Amino acid sequence: MSDTETTPGPRAAARAAERAAERAARTGSIPLVGRRDAGRRPDRDADAGTAGAAADGAPATTRPARRNPFGRRGDTPPGPRATFRQLLPFIFEHRPVLILVAVLSVVGAIASLAQPLLVGRVITIVEAGDALDGIVWLLVALVVVSAIITGYQHYLLQRTGEGVVLSSRRRLVAKILHLPIAEFDTRRTGDLVSRVGSDTTMLRAVLTQGLVEAIGGAVTFVGALIAMLVIDAALLGLTVLVIAIAITTVTLLSARVREASHAAQAKVGDVAASVERAITSVRTIRAAGATEREVRDVEAEAEGAWEMGVKVARISALIVPIAGIAMQVSFLVVLGVGGFRVASGAITIADLVAFILFLFMMILPLGQAFGAITSVNQALGALGRIQEILDLPDEDAHDRQLAARAVMVGPANEGLLPDAAAVEFDDVHFAYALTRPSDPADPGNDSPDEHRPEPDVTERQPVLRGVSFRVPRGRRIALVGPSGAGKSTILALIERFYDPSVGTVRLGGLDLRTLDRAELRAQIGYVEQDAPVLAGTIRDNLRLGSPDATDAECVHVLHAVNLGSVLERDPAGLDAQVGENGIMLSGGERQRLAIARTLLAAPPILLLDESTSSLDGVNERMMREAIDAVAAGRTLIVIAHRLSTVVDSDRIVVVEDGRVIGEGTHQELVQSVPLYRELAEHQLLV
Repeated sequence: MSDTETTPGPRAAARAAERAAERAARTGSIPLVGRRDAGRRPDRDADAGTAGAAADGAPATTRPARRNPFGRRGDTPPGPRATFRQLLPFIFEHRPVLILVAVLSVVGAIASLAQPLLVGRVITIVEAGDALDGIVWLLVALVVVSAIITGYQHYLLQRTGEGVVLSSRRRLVAKILHLPIAEFDTRRTGDLVSRVGSDTTMLRAVLTQGLVEAIGGAVTFVGALIAMLVIDAALLGLTVLVIAIAITTVTLLSARVREASHAAQAKVGDVAASVERAITSVRTIRAAGATEREVRDVEAEAEGAWEMGVKVARISALIVPIAGIAMQVSFLVVLGVGGFRVASGAITIADLVAFILFLFMMILPLGQAFGAITSVNQALGALGRIQEILDLPDEDAHDRQLAARAVMVGPANEGLLPDAAAVEFDDVHFAYALTRPSDPADPGNDSPDEHRPEPDVTERQPVLRGVSFRVPRGRRIALVGPSGAGKSTILALIERFYDPSVGTVRLGGLDLRTLDRAELRAQIGYVEQDAPVLAGTIRDNLRLGSPDATDAECVHVLHAVNLGSVLERDPAGLDAQVGENGIMLSGGERQRLAIARTLLAAPPILLLDESTSSLDGVNERMMREAIDAVAAGRTLIVIAHRLSTVVDSDRIVVVEDGRVIGEGTHQELVQSVPLYRELAEHQLLV
């Protein structure tokens, strides 16, 4: 056998088999938690639910009723179970190396099988009183060759195992970053990070804990079986009976390992999500005096993961000693019955010794196979969570279907139509899909399997109701209205984070669904309501949308938004770190940096969602001047609650309860729209 340097004794062989199975039973560790929230609500002030509604014919997406940064969800329901066939693509990516490992494993197995024959030959020569000559050196050479093969094979398997983890992480990260925005509204950041960090490491065990080595083990097992049959069929029959009982037991337990491993990995994801939530909100938690409660809550999640880990350990504990027990029982049977047959003259002492050595060589691959079964089932439990994400559709998965039915205005492959509005909403309705967990106590919820709860109930929560307005090219348009009116949702639809349920959104006269998403977003600069800043340097943040921008251009735009002091107070300049979520900057500085990032790209259309809400009077004036300078000749759509910042807009659109209730200039709306007049009176503008 490939990983046997010398022929082992019964206890050593049993311990080796137990260790092989025990290594396979270990689970992955908890990864570092994610840095920040994976998804944000497109409409912070909406009182609607939170996931993208399906556009014409696209599958519906869902999200919870309101994304609460302190909200918790229940236990994560088990995802789909992975099959061994789904595991093969990850393994076959490294086919050349695995073929080499398999060949080495077979060569090692042949070298190991030769050892008992040589030992038997040595005993026969010694009994006859003849000289050993070079047979001893040949035996030593076989042992050394087996050791070298084992070491190199171990290195190749470890390297390939790391390659499997790397390739699975690449696929998973690429898929996550291309998921529809609605998926981030429903999933917890920490759980997604756990799938990338912890679940992928479980795939390594498939290669490092016996699966490929089992090929050589199979050769050793069959070779030993044939040799034992030639030596004594009766002893072989007793041995096979013991082994058959062991194999049957392991097979029955392996399915439970897979289920328990999947549940354990899901709990690890819950822990990561809880830790991520606590860390990202640590200042709020400290200020609220809730630190100890948070510690207890995270500890409760950790205890849940511990309990599932113990469950896996209990099942593994039943599998681990089976190989050792089979070895001990087989050895005792062979020793007792074999001794009787030697005494009766049915076989010789040399035959009995060779049979016992072959027995060890047959049992060790069996223990290796048990370890492989355990590691594969644990990997399949983790792969189920990985595959659940990989099977989700990409953001643009249904674009081809949608474009075929979209209202086309002008040739789709030409530039923007010269006479069309920059942006146009035509009778747009939009509803988030509100996901409500099913009630286990509901009589209708009669799922026969407690591990497979009934699916959540999806309801429609309207946000926009027949919205229609036009934004001419090069004009400044303001969206105003009370919180929850749907203003931010309008910008989200322009960015095509979601598609309308009914109606059409057009860019330059073309249905957005007929445009390539990358090309669409390249024409739009979007400053979100919470003005997110990414961890890294100032330069990293500025160049996020303009990777080719020069340092001079970066410095210029920072001074334009009155952020030159940030460069002066840190000798690192553009390389100054902004901290996690921009914590090294003030709220106003974060907002100005987000605006500077958009201004640097200078796209044809600018979308600003409460872009100056955190600024004082001086900085707000400088910001407006910078925006005015960049917005010259560009289309600007602004959301604002402070009417003083938008009274000079070319046109103001008033939105209430998902409907446009008025359009016009400030003076026109004061006279014609009671809601606008009320807002203006409260802000002393009338």
